[in-house]
Amino acid sequence: MAGNLTTEQTTRLAAWLTGEAQAETQVLATERLSGGAIQENHRLEIEVAGGPWPGRHDLVLRRDAASAVATSHSRAEEYALLKAAHKAGVTVPAPCVLCTDESILGGPFFIMHRVAGEARGGRLIKSPPDAALVREIGADLARIHTITPTTAGGELEFLGTPPADPARAAVAQYRAYLDALPDPHPTVEWGLSWLAEHAPTPGEIVLCHRDYRTGNLMIDQTPDGPHLSATLDWEFAGWSDPLEDVGWFLAKCWRFGRWDQEAGGLGPRDDFIAGYTAASGRPAPPEAVAYWEVMAHVRWAVIALQQAWRHVSGEEASLELALTAHVVPELEAEILAMTGGPS
Repeated sequence: MAGNLTTEQTTRLAAWLTGEAQAETQVLATERLSGGAIQENHRLEIEVAGGPWPGRHDLVLRRDAASAVATSHSRAEEYALLKAAHKAGVTVPAPCVLCTDESILGGPFFIMHRVAGEARGGRLIKSPPDAALVREIGADLARIHTITPTTAGGELEFLGTPPADPARAAVAQYRAYLDALPDPHPTVEWGLSWLAEHAPTPGEIVLCHRDYRTGNLMIDQTPDGPHLSATLDWEFAGWSDPLEDVGWFLAKCWRFGRWDQEAGGLGPRDDFIAGYTAASGRPAPPEAVAYWEVMAHVRWAVIALQQAWRHVSGEEASLELALTAHVVPELEAEILAMTGGPS
């Protein structure tokens, strides 16, 4: 499925869009966008001759990449999440249409409006630290957390029953993932034991993005300064403790080497927290946030080990998967530093 759209696929896509738009639709240009190891994104320029969507539109088509992760949501599920976020006022690309007919492109896909900005973390951290930007990012995260099992109704039923104890449920899941690997990883095991011992009392359950970080946020440089233009990649979203997203964003492993700017390498921690708490009305106690930062490092270590094993085991030959393991020693060092290490 992966790769640029073929001429035949583009022809089928134009015919399908003509039906959806209720008017003749031409695909003027397509372009495979960079990034997206798990999902694949294509820029799509179309022109619609009449109907409810007349004119030219700059869009993004999102479909499965060749490498898939079993724990990620389907395109139909991710589209439902995008619609729920858009409805809640979260800064996301406006969703357009979902296609589940695999005869068009070989698999399901959805289309959303394209937004301006830069998402690559390595480029974003080269800009000066910006307190206003990270406050804005914190406030937008609070909007995601207004979505709850109650407010979502039946739209997000595929997320399943919310966990009664998100922290301990996560520990159990990551331990099962680790146990399925052939080699021991005592430092990660230590981190899981520490997390189990220090798990917070369960509280409010909300929709968490679960990959809210620099690299999944589109930042647009405007005359008024940088602004958040979109939160991308909803394929891991689920019900959890709201501080899981806060800890993931602040985790050292997602600062792209700019360690002194603790809010995703983009600005000060305190400003991000201030933006989040002011918009959500929810406290973010430092010790609770620190717990979820440890969880972030453990989770990323487990994911990296899983991805590397997919290559080593022969399940999927991929240099990208093989190289993922190189982050594990640094993650393990941070886990030990944050927890005090085994005594």
